[in-house]
Amino acid sequence: MKIVVDAMGGDNAPEEIIKGTLQAVEELNVKVLLVGKENLIKDSIDRYGKSFNKKLEIINADDIITNEDKPVKAIRRKKESSMVVGLNLIKEKEGDAFVSAGNTGALLSGGLFIVGRIKGIERPSLAPIIPTIVGNSILLDVGANADCKPEFLYQFGIMGSIYAEKVLNKDNPKVGLINIGTEKTKGSKLYIEAHKLLEESDLNFIGNIESRNLLNSEADVLVCDGFVGNIVLKLTEGLTKELMNQIKVELKSSIRGMIGGALIKNSMRELKSKFDYNEYGGAPLLGLKSPVIKAHGSSKARAFKNAIRQSKIFYESNSIKFIEEKINKED
Repeated sequence: MKIVVDAMGGDNAPEEIIKGTLQAVEELNVKVLLVGKENLIKDSIDRYGKSFNKKLEIINADDIITNEDKPVKAIRRKKESSMVVGLNLIKEKEGDAFVSAGNTGALLSGGLFIVGRIKGIERPSLAPIIPTIVGNSILLDVGANADCKPEFLYQFGIMGSIYAEKVLNKDNPKVGLINIGTEKTKGSKLYIEAHKLLEESDLNFIGNIESRNLLNSEADVLVCDGFVGNIVLKLTEGLTKELMNQIKVELKSSIRGMIGGALIKNSMRELKSKFDYNEYGGAPLLGLKSPVIKAHGSSKARAFKNAIRQSKIFYESNSIKFIEEKINKED
């Protein structure tokens, strides 16, 4: 398969993006099309002492969409940007999946306007994997749709359930609705009506999930609107990072702490790895006609390599076909 990579997107582009891509090419059975400024890409590859082979190709794109660009305007005006050129390659079936760590809003807009929605899908959803105490869950939406209708949340549940089953290997995934209480009458009108739709569906819906239970919930799929989801994601990331930092500070604050730290060093390393976003790669944009993965903006090589791995699994799972069949069957 061919994976199209936006070499110029993200805080650490192009160096870390290319480094992660080179690692992916070595470890995964994929061909990668690197899209971006050809001279910069070649310089980065040379610095890593790598040579070109049949699994690596450069597609020149002279422009860059930055984080300061307004998403829709950038997609329409920056036709020669690495993101727009890459998305068009996917649209024209020159590639099978697209991965970018660039401007999230622009990627959402480009995915919608260039790649296009699956027939019957009201709104695409940005759906990252979040680590939990019992494993991991898919959270959707986290920012693509701040304002939602009940039908949107219902479709998020469908897409998330299929992705959890086909990509995360969850058997009969449990779907939960993030809310302010467990009772079906809790929450705004949006959430009450969404609960009703999910409850009446053939999904394995387990009801409302309160925020304090998100990290130890049995839900494999966590559904909410993009406003709530974005807050949940960033709070979880920030809290985990600060908690790990504070533990490190405390362990180094005394001789007793340093001795204890040495004894639990391996356990702490495993715990940190479990909650490290780098392990999960990126967030699929579910509801589009082709696989699109949004890697974290601050991704370094390992995280981006894993984003490419995720795009490969996403494509090979045929999740998009299953989503399309399920949505059209519902209609």
